[in-house]
Formats: sequence, C-alpha cells, structure tokens
Amino acid sequence: MVDSKARGEARASGPTVADTLLGDRCPAPKPLLESRYEFLGDEDIPFSRYTSRAFFEQEIERVWGRAWQWACREEHLQEVGDTYVYDIGPYSVIVVRSAQDTIKAFLNSCTHRGTRILAAEGSGYSGGFTCPFHGWSWQLDGTIDNIPARWDFPHVCPETHDLQAVSCERWGGFVFINIDPHARPLAEYLDVLPEHFAHFPLERRRIRLHVEKTLPANWKAAQEAFMEAYHNFETHDAPNGANAQYDIFGKYVSRFIHNIGNYSTEALADYPGDKWRNPPLTEHEILQILSVFGLRHEEVPKGETARAVAAADLRERLGEQWGLDLSGVSDSLMLDSIEYHLFPNMFFFPGINIPMAYRFRPNGDDVDSCIFDLMILEPLGDAQQHPEPPEPVRVGIDESYTVVEDLAWLGAVYDEDTGNLQMQQQGFKTSRKAGLTLGNYQEARIRRVHMTLDEFMSGADTRN
Repeated sequence: MVDSKARGEARASGPTVADTLLGDRCPAPKPLLESRYEFLGDEDIPFSRYTSRAFFEQEIERVWGRAWQWACREEHLQEVGDTYVYDIGPYSVIVVRSAQDTIKAFLNSCTHRGTRILAAEGSGYSGGFTCPFHGWSWQLDGTIDNIPARWDFPHVCPETHDLQAVSCERWGGFVFINIDPHARPLAEYLDVLPEHFAHFPLERRRIRLHVEKTLPANWKAAQEAFMEAYHNFETHDAPNGANAQYDIFGKYVSRFIHNIGNYSTEALADYPGDKWRNPPLTEHEILQILSVFGLRHEEVPKGETARAVAAADLRERLGEQWGLDLSGVSDSLMLDSIEYHLFPNMFFFPGINIPMAYRFRPNGDDVDSCIFDLMILEPLGDAQQHPEPPEPVRVGIDESYTVVEDLAWLGAVYDEDTGNLQMQQQGFKTSRKAGLTLGNYQEARIRRVHMTLDEFMSGADTRN
C-alpha cells in the first residue's frame, strides 16, 4: 500500500502545464498559472448513484431543487417581455425581462389550480402571463392582474396568489436560477470564477451555436466523460492530455487545463503503443495535427514551435473574422482546452478557439438518460451588440453530431466523447464490482462533485 501522505502526488513524466505556459511566446494570464490540488480519497464511487431510482428522486429534490443552475443567457432576454422557460426534472421556471434593467424568475405554475402557464421550453415573448385553463393573469413582475369572476374569490390576495418567485441572479452573461426560497447568494457559490473570468469575460460572447442532445446515460456519468483528459488516447486516438493539470478550487468549482500542440514523449510512455512517441512527433507533424483549426500556415520556421505558429495564425485569422484585436491574447487562451466546472452540472471554457459552455441535466424522470446542452460562445467584436441567439439544434438520441454542419470537425469528436455512454450505463448494472474506481489526480474533479453531492443529499450544504 502507498503511504497515505503520498497519495495523489504522482504525476505524468515530462513537462507540466505550467512549464508549457511559462515557455509560451505570448504569456498566460495569472489565473492560468495557479495550481490547486488536494488528495480527496480513493474509495470507489457506488454504481447505484447512477442507476438507483430512489437516489435519483432524492437528487431531484435535494440537488435540483436547491442548487444554482444556469437557465439561459441574457441575450435570450433582450427586450421587456422576452421570456425563457427552463425545465429541470419535474420543475419548470419562467425567466422574464420584466423591466429594462430587471430579470425575474417564477415557477411555471398557475396559483389557481397549478396549470403550467407557458408550454414550451425555450425563448418566447409575453406582455403578461395568462393561464390557458381559466384565464387568470399576471403582470410581468408576477403581480396578480385579473381573475375571471373575481366575485367568487374574496379569499385571494397578492401575498398568496402572485406568481411564486424563484431566486434569479446573473454572472458572465448567464442567468442563474435557484428554486430554493432560502438559497444563499450566487456570489458565495461562484468561488474563484468572477476573479478568474475577469481576464476573459463571458458577457462579451455571443451564442454562435446551441446544440441540444439527449444522451443514453445518467447526467453524472455524461458530464464525467468531459471532466478528464485521461480518455483522450483511447476514445479520441489523440496524444494530447497526458500532462493535463487538474485544479480543485473548492466545493463548487474545479478546472482542467490541457495543452494543445505540445506532446511530451515522456508522458506518452505511460500509454501503450508507439503511434505517437516512436519516433517523437516533429514540429511539422504537430502543425499538421493542428491544421484541423483551419490554419493558414503549413510550415514551422526554424527555431519556432508548432504551438507558437498555430497561436499566431489563429490570432490573425480570428481577429480579422470577428473584428477584434487578439494580438495580446496568450498562446494558451488561443489554443488550449481550459475547462471550469461549477457544481452541479455547468462547464465554462474561457478559450478563444475552444469557447464552449456545457450543461448536463436530468431528462425528465428518466434515471438512465440526460439532456446535454452545448453552446459555442464566440467573442463579440469591439463595437458589436448581442444579436438574437439562435434556436437550439436538437439532435436525437440515436443521431450523430455530424448532422449539425456548423459543428464541422467537432461533430465527430462529440460522437467519440458520447459514444461510450450507453455501454457504461449498461455496465453499471452488469458489474459484480460495486462501484467505479477513480484516479487520484486525473479524476479528482469527479470525486469532488460526488463529495459536494453528498452534502446536498444530506442537507448540510443548504443550511444557513
């Protein structure tokens, strides 16, 4: 057995992420140079957490009924009366711009006999809210407005029959809701995110593409497929990720950084086969791999690296495309996969070339499937205002991501990322072994999510 003090200290051979960032031509901002990790244990995680109906029903109440979660982007609510309906498990929430500078949220439920007020999830517009059953109506701020046959309801008053308010706050251009009426402020939940993302503000991004797909796995298993780079060699047949850095900033926020265009032969020695390490990749071969980004340059000048050439190429091309000066943007932000996770289900990428946001949520009451929202958040030009956001492209559970032409080469990558999920969900139920085993370092972010999940399940995290 390994001494407990040494657990979690092992790392892949070769240069670290910090080594790469410090050696970049254009240096990384301070938040990317931080490193924060702690050993969290090595016990197996029970498979029943992914398959049990009883556990799932407790999650619905104790996690999704109490945790902050993003409902939409502010750009979905540009004009007074713009609405967005967000569904999570059995809950439904109306988010509305009720005044020019005010966004509010309410339970999507009539205070008369409980009927859902707005039917479809997603964007809409309303000058007020009217129940489709008996015609009760409310103003945009949730105030009860009209009751047909008002004479029969002398016992109804605003205090009891206004729409039921939901906590609603904003950060980074996202609108967050919390169904718990006693929810703590969002700021206490975000941890380092406001400080870190001050260097790469998400509010100056627009939704270029929104893809929504049902995945054949529990929401936790689906998001965990995106929380480590350990799978890259087998799942993606790709050499990047061996030296990824994993950071745990607290109960709610974690991060990984894995470098693109810097492949360590020492780290690759930990993986079978010689495809990527024998002989070592040349800088020209690395640039050929990076050509998937649509680079203009095909050669690496003597004394340069493919990573530096690719970053410079993207600064020039994307800067021209978006009307932005990207000359001061670091090589890391131009190239690397930098992924922050916010409990329970949100991912934010500050990068320029890899600029995604993800959300994984239960698919109604089905423990064995979930909804994966993928947004590509493109930087806005200096003088550009947010355009109307695109409608989600909905992909069927058995469809390939490659049907979404705007995903381009990423479509095949997302097929690979999600292609193992159904087999994993089935394997949970087949195994004689009681739970999954996690790496101490590369999969520590997954363990942190389960630890925080336990606090919500016990009620400890939500007590004031």
